[in-house]
Parts: sequence; C-alpha cells; structure tokens
Amino acid sequence: MLMTCLATIDTWAADDWRVWRGPNSNGIAPSDQKPPVNWAESKNILWKAPLPGRGHASPIVVDDRVLIATADEKQQIQSVVCFDRTSGQQLWKTDVSQGGFAAKIHQKNTHASPTLASNGETVFAAFPHHKSIQVTALNLDGKQQWQITAGGFLPRAYQFGYAPSPILYEDKVIVAAEFEVNGYIAAFDQQTGREVWRIKRPNKLNFSTPIVARIAGRDQLLLSGNSKVASFDPQTGRELWSSPSLWVVSCGTMVWDKDLVFASGGFPTKGTLAVKADGSGKVVWTNRVKCYEQSMLAHNGYLYAVDDNGIAYCWNAQTGKEQWKSRLGGKVSSSLVLANGNLYLSNEQGKTFVFRANPEKFELVAENQLGDECFASPALCGNQIFHRAASRASGARKETLYCIGE
Repeated sequence: MLMTCLATIDTWAADDWRVWRGPNSNGIAPSDQKPPVNWAESKNILWKAPLPGRGHASPIVVDDRVLIATADEKQQIQSVVCFDRTSGQQLWKTDVSQGGFAAKIHQKNTHASPTLASNGETVFAAFPHHKSIQVTALNLDGKQQWQITAGGFLPRAYQFGYAPSPILYEDKVIVAAEFEVNGYIAAFDQQTGREVWRIKRPNKLNFSTPIVARIAGRDQLLLSGNSKVASFDPQTGRELWSSPSLWVVSCGTMVWDKDLVFASGGFPTKGTLAVKADGSGKVVWTNRVKCYEQSMLAHNGYLYAVDDNGIAYCWNAQTGKEQWKSRLGGKVSSSLVLANGNLYLSNEQGKTFVFRANPEKFELVAENQLGDECFASPALCGNQIFHRAASRASGARKETLYCIGE
C-alpha cells in the first residue's frame, strides 16, 4: 500500500505545473504531454468547479491538488482555494487577508491577479492591500506557515493595481513591486520568510513578472520595464547588465532562445526587441509589435507572439525575420502556452485558439469556447488543461475552474 502511494505521488510530481509559466519557466509543457485540442462546455470537460470571488491568477497544479488565488471584492477578502485534482472537489479555502483594497484599479485588473507559486510542499501567495504587498506561505492543507509584508505599494499617477506573480529560485521566493516611490525587487527565504536581499527600482510603475533563466552560462533573473530590459543575479539581486527599451511600462514576462532574450511593451512606445544576454546589452533586432499584457513564447529557434488585438506572429528568433502573421480575433491579455507542438492562446472573450508551432505557415487546429471572459493562462500537465474562465450567461458574473481532458 505504501509503495503504491509513493508511486502515485511521484507520478503526480512529474506532471505538475507549480509556478507561473510552468515547470521550465517558459510556458512550455514537458515533451511527453498531450493535452486535448478540442473542448466545449459539454465536451472533454472532466470536471468544473465554481470559483468564489474574482481574479485573474492562473491555476497551479501540485501533486493531487489544483490551487488558485481569488478575491471577494465586496468583503475585501483575498484567499487561496484548493481543489482535488481528480474530482474537482473543493478541499479547502484559506483567507489570508481582509480589508485595505485599493479604491481604484484598472478595469482589466483584479485584487487577485498574481499566480501562486509552490515548491511542492509550500504554496506562496502575493496580494496587494493596505498600501503594501503581503506574501503568505501555506502548506498543502491550507495552514499558514508564515506571513510578511514584502514592502509598500502605493502607485499614484496610474492607479492600475498590482500584477507580478511571485517566483521561486533555489531556497528563495522573489517578489517585484515597481511604482513611483520606493519600488523594489526582494527575495525571501522560503522556509521562514526572512529577507535575503532587496534592490531598489527606479521610481516608475511597471507590471512585469521577473523570471529566472539559465542563459549565456549562468542563471539570470530577467525583467522588462522602467525603460530597460535588465538581468540580475538571482542569488544577490545585483544587476548583471541592462539595455534600453522602447517602452517605460511592460506587463509580459520575458522569454529566451539560445543567447538572446526577448521582451515586448506598449507604453508610451510599442515594440518588441531581442537582446544579447552575454552582458553586452546589444540589441539584435526590434519591431513595432505590441504584446503589452501577454507573454510571448520561444520554441525551436522561433518566437511566437499574439499582440493586443489578437494578431498572431512568428519570427525567426535570431534574426527577427517575420515568418508569418495571422489574425485570431479578439482582445488578448492571457499568455501563450505550448504542448505537443500546439500553441494555446485565450482571448478576453473566453475563446481559446489552438494552432501549430509551425514556422512555415499559420496552421489553426481548433477554436474552443468556455464562458465569455478569460484573462488567466492555462496550466498544461497530466495530459490535461486546467483553466479559469468567467461567464455572465445567468445574469450574474460567475467564475469557474475547468479540468479539460479526454
């Protein structure tokens, strides 16, 4: 019996999606994953569960559990909710904060937009409230392990709310909060919440989630925004290199291919660029495509992107040459993910497009509708898709967590 349980746990662990952008930090599922490409409300839905409150956080999957962040805007309560991976039954809901919601945020933002992060034993949540960013650590049964205030958060000029997800590196959880006064990136010990390092950021607003990549022979913490594309040492926070960008503000998470990193932004000037990550800061190519809120995806030497207006692009990653572009349709805020050679992208109206990661031509595989609103990005693991969508079909807005499979 014990050996059977251990084998099951190991199988689940191999099929997890524990953090923003998945197990490889790049939106790409492991090569053995084959999730469905076709679904609807009555097709290939293994289970669906009502989600309390509202949020744009994407789901994460840890062993036999699916976890997600949400917020009750009326009562001003921010929570982590956990579901059974097999049945969709809600296992627990832990309220981690109450009160102090910002009086004003962007209409496309929520009070629960950052995606959770887990090391397989602990779940980390970052929520904005009471003019600060609070980081909470829970065990997989929903019991609080520690809770800290990472630092202040009080944007003035543009009161659009908070967005960056916490990320994990070795024994640290890293949090970014960039705004007009005293912005920062800070790392905390995963076991205790003790601060490990902190760096001050320029006094400008930004929404991008940093990411750690192994590139140009070293681990680099990559972040776009504040008029730069920059790299930091994830051990210490020390800046390794930076390069000027066309924009001040960005939202998407950076991606990489070989020795190049890629970023896109949209305010006040739109554009996408590729930069050498060897420390030179050399800009290799640029274009004027705006992928503002969503993250791009690099795969097999090509860079795939869908801009704000739902136009899909494929570029040669090393040269920037456009391979193709095609209109999908609808406004886009979620990020590309890839499994089994297929790219998945949801628009804000709840339609998910599936198309091939084929640099030779645009090849649409399927279009799938769930609800009528989607801002989250799916988790692809265990040959299944875990996705968050909302619907107003019944009159009142309701959010649902879906498990899609065959």
